[in-house]
Order: sequence, then structure tokens, then C-alpha cells
Amino acid sequence: MTTTKTRMGMEAEISSDWAGGPAILEGAIVIGAGAAGLAAAYALIEAGVATEILEREGRLADPWHHRHDNLHLNTHRDLSTLPGVSFPKGTPAFPHRSAVIRLFNDFAKTHRLPIAFGVIVKEIEFRGDHWLMKTSTGPRAARHVVIATGRDRQPFIPAWKGMKDFSGKIVHSAHFGRAGDYAGKKVLVVGAGNSGFDALNHLSGAETGQMWLSARNGPSLLPKRIGKIAVHRFSPVMARLPARLADAVMAATQRLVFGDLRKFGLPPAPSGGASRLGSHYTAIAADDGAVDAIKAGRIIVVPQVKEFGHDGVVLENGQAISPDIVIAATGYRTGLETMVGGLGVLDAKGVPLFNGAGGDPKLPGLWFTGMRPSIRGCFANARIQGAAIARRIAKQKR
Repeated sequence: MTTTKTRMGMEAEISSDWAGGPAILEGAIVIGAGAAGLAAAYALIEAGVATEILEREGRLADPWHHRHDNLHLNTHRDLSTLPGVSFPKGTPAFPHRSAVIRLFNDFAKTHRLPIAFGVIVKEIEFRGDHWLMKTSTGPRAARHVVIATGRDRQPFIPAWKGMKDFSGKIVHSAHFGRAGDYAGKKVLVVGAGNSGFDALNHLSGAETGQMWLSARNGPSLLPKRIGKIAVHRFSPVMARLPARLADAVMAATQRLVFGDLRKFGLPPAPSGGASRLGSHYTAIAADDGAVDAIKAGRIIVVPQVKEFGHDGVVLENGQAISPDIVIAATGYRTGLETMVGGLGVLDAKGVPLFNGAGGDPKLPGLWFTGMRPSIRGCFANARIQGAAIARRIAKQKR
């Protein structure tokens, strides 16, 4: 057994691998340097666990650099911090993506986190008492591996019939761009979830042509603010309620603020917001102008998309519309199949079967964090899950 210093100055125990493989870190390797990965790594180091972070991109917050210019958090700044680092004074209640990028970099710099950039983890294998990672820079090994690559790593667009022949433009909501890019254009948004309403919120203030919202199910929808009060401030309380009670509170708030949106064609949600969050990982949508545009007729709610033609889109009820641009707010995939697909830890949509401090006793040392949405928001959830994982790992080391 030898020791080496991490970039945090900690002594990390390294076990020799007499089979000629890589030395085994007697601690944890965190894969992914997003909010969940950074929070987990911080908690592990604070708990005395030797930790390394592997990040596939060449910089922190890379997805935030690529998202559209209008993107703001739907979670309040005071509940969207990382341990020891907050947004600076004067930051809007719902921070812009540029503020989030600064937060990540300030956090990593403040805590001197040991991040190896440009390292792609291709596959991980369980070797009985440790985990072997095949990476773009060679094999690595550790007793624990924490996968924090994100639940929205890969934008997903369904393979609609005829979409390749469509003369208009199809973009995923992740690549929304600027609201001004849609000036004078007829726009169809497919999906009435969080991403769909985010796009519609931005478009409601732009000089577009006719807009449509294709909705299979209605969302659990809350306003960003009621008067001057940010609704997300109540999320810690809501998270402590039983799911059925939280469902009822959200439904009552939605009805009180917006009225009966079925009058405008929006289907009812199949179940309550908290219940869908837990069972189908469906995030709660936030309104910031879209509902007013629906009520004013600027946005027309229509059925599901059936197929595309050269000049338009045919809906499930046979109606044809002719958008210039289709925004697919159709969700994301984790993209974990290559890395861990052979371990039996993913569901049919590629979502890990366990998350946070939970695990599979047949695969000790494997952890996932940040893979499911939370009423609290991703930052608060990252802090909670990271701390819980660190406690479990530190306890095992004693």
C-alpha cells in the first residue's frame, strides 16, 4: 500500500494491482463535474475520502455554455447555491445561465477541487472489490465510483414519420437560441412539460407569428411568482409533505392562479405534480407569460403530432398546421447505456434504478446522483444527495 497527495493536499491511499492493472484509489472517483458531481466531491473530501473528479469536457458547466441565451433557472437563487458559495449580490431572483457558469467555477476554485478535464469514461466494470474505468486517457480504478453525468445529457427527439421530408426547421428545446430568432415565424412547440413552457415563456414576449402547443398530457404548472413572491421559495416545505398532499396543494395553486385551463384546450395532468415527479421523473413546469398568451389566443393548444409532411404537420385528430419551426420539447436521455448498460442498473429509458444514498448490494461502491428531478431543485438536491453518499462511503471506510 502506498500513498499519494491529491490536489486537495489529502493523502490518498493507492493499492497496488499485482495483475498489472491501474493502481486502485482507496476512495472515490466522481464522473461528471456538474452541480451533482461537484457537490458530491466536496462532501466526500470533507468526510475525509480521497476523491478525484473526471469531466469529459474541457471546462466546467459546458452544457450551460451551449444552452440558449434566454435560459434562466426556474429555481430561486437562494435555494440554488453550492456549499460555501452563493450568487453575488444583485443577481436576479432566477439567475441567468451566465451566473450559473460563474457559480460552478467559483465553487471549484474556492474548494480547490481535483478535476481532470477531457477524460471520457467509456465503460466501467465491477472487479469484486473495486471498480475499473476504461477512459480516453487510460484505465483507472477505485473502491467507489459516483456517476453524476446528468439526467439531461442527451436531447431526445422522437422519430416522427416524415420528419426528414419537412421543409421547415426542427430543433430541440435545448437549442432554442434567441427569442428574436423566431420573429415573424409560425412556431409549433411539442411537449407541455417544463422545457415546453420554458420555450413558450420566452416566445410569449417575442413578435412571432401564430404559435401552437402540442400537448399529449397537461402539465403540473405553477407560476414563477405570485405577486412579488417567488413560488420556489416554498419548495423545502413542499418536499417534506406526503406526495398526495403536495399534489393537492399544487393542483389548488394551479387552479387558483390560472383557472381551468381545459377551457383553452390544455389536457388535464394524468396525476399530481409530486406523484409524477416521483414515478415518471416529470419536472413541474413554470409559467412566466405562456398562460396569458394561451388565453389571448396567441398560442393554440392542439393534439399530439401524428406525422410530418413536406409543408406541415398532421395532428392525431387529422388537423394539418403549417409551422415554420418545430421546437421539440420532448425530453432528454442519460446516455448511460454504453458506460453501465451491462450492469443491469438502468430502466427502459436509461434512468438508473437507484439514486443518491441508495445502491445495489450486488454492486457495492456504485452510486448515482442527480439523475432525477426534485421539488427542491437540482442544486438543493445535489447538496443533499452528495452529503448522503459521502456519509455512506465514509462509514464503510471506518
